Amino acid sequence: MKNQRKDQLQYLTIGSTDEDWEIVVTTIGYQFISPESKYPLSRHPEDYDFTPQTGRILNEYQLVYITKGSGYFSSQSCKKQKIGAGTMILLFPGEWHSYYPDKETGWDEYWVGFRGIHIDRRVEKKFFTREDPLHRIGISATLVGLYEDILRLATEEKSGYQQMISSIVLHILGSVYYKERNNSFTNTFVVDKINEARILMKERVEDPLSPEEIASQLGLGYSWFRRMFKEYTGVSPAQYQLQQKLLRAKELLIGSHLNISEIAYSLRFENAGQFFTFFKKKEGVTPSEFRERAH
Repeated sequence: MKNQRKDQLQYLTIGSTDEDWEIVVTTIGYQFISPESKYPLSRHPEDYDFTPQTGRILNEYQLVYITKGSGYFSSQSCKKQKIGAGTMILLFPGEWHSYYPDKETGWDEYWVGFRGIHIDRRVEKKFFTREDPLHRIGISATLVGLYEDILRLATEEKSGYQQMISSIVLHILGSVYYKERNNSFTNTFVVDKINEARILMKERVEDPLSPEEIASQLGLGYSWFRRMFKEYTGVSPAQYQLQQKLLRAKELLIGSHLNISEIAYSLRFENAGQFFTFFKKKEGVTPSEFRERAH
């Protein structure tokens, strides 16, 4: 694809059914900027028109993926920074920004524009912030392939394509979050200890150690262990153990002939009533109702 064309962009039509999906794709494209070339290569519609000198403000989000070369980025909430290949830029609606390749290197850039409640909620919950729009996730052929999938589907315009390509955008967002989270844990000792703890918790669901006992068995201080475990997994050790207990309860309800009281006892609940309350709070149905539905 790269060898055939140097510049491709599309601006998409959006119907009411597409809007009901609560995330829509507005534009998709790529351009490969050679050293000493003008930037951008193409003239954009008025709402998207862009020059590095003046920057612009969009009415949507965009994910701009730099896969080769280097350049600069600045925005209303982020001071000017040098960026290189492997950087994913998240542009925010209503936020002034500017970016451009270095004249000496040029760059390759893919972008997709989108809007909707799904991304608004993720921003509201601080998964992505205007103050931190640069995500240095490295070069990924898989991510490039997702951009090219969006472009192909948008070109074909088959029925339901908007729902398909907007879901791919959510996949890209999830990949960015996942890669950045894991890139931040460069200390293999921490990751190894957390994985050891998770194995212990999974192996001993029916005979659990307390989080303090697990930390001691791994040769760790409890406060440090709890803090690092939550930072890595998003939940505390105790919450993780409850999640494993719930998963084991589901397995027993579906795959065993144990009655509810026997399952409650095997999972170290004080009584069937406590198990009943725990399960319904987590699943929204009683253990008996879950078993009936599964069968």
